Amino acid sequence: MNNEIIQFQKIGTLFSPHKDTSAMPRQPRFAKGIQGKIVIEPQFVEGLRDLDGFSHIYLICYLHQVKGYKLSAHPPMDNKSHGVFASRSPHRPNPISLSVVKLISIEENVLTIEDVDLLDGTPVLDIKPYSPTFDGVEEIRIGWLETAEPPE
Repeated sequence: MNNEIIQFQKIGTLFSPHKDTSAMPRQPRFAKGIQGKIVIEPQFVEGLRDLDGFSHIYLICYLHQVKGYKLSAHPPMDNKSHGVFASRSPHRPNPISLSVVKLISIEENVLTIEDVDLLDGTPVLDIKPYSPTFDGVEEIRIGWLETAEPPE
């Protein structure tokens, strides 16, 4: 078994109104209108060039408050347990998140974003532009979510 350690460097820090995990929205879709900011480290500012033309971005973040992981997860919208890789549980072997958020503005090294579902102080590992040309999928299956009740 190869347990190779892979290290990442944060490119910035996300600031949000969510100070603890108990009242945080579970996904960006349930965080409509909630604004936050990302402060990009100075050495990465050039990488923001031309990002302002996109309405939405992917945020890849390190879930710095998650301790440990479980290979089974019990999602809030189902009464059954599922494998962690078939869920959106934060308790993963690599506690990273993937969120699509609305990009409001970029001023120097500060991005203002909306639909924020992440904890204040979350390290940002990467940003990618969202594109329906590349990211839109037409024929999909959504597994156990077909019969799950959406959270309120």
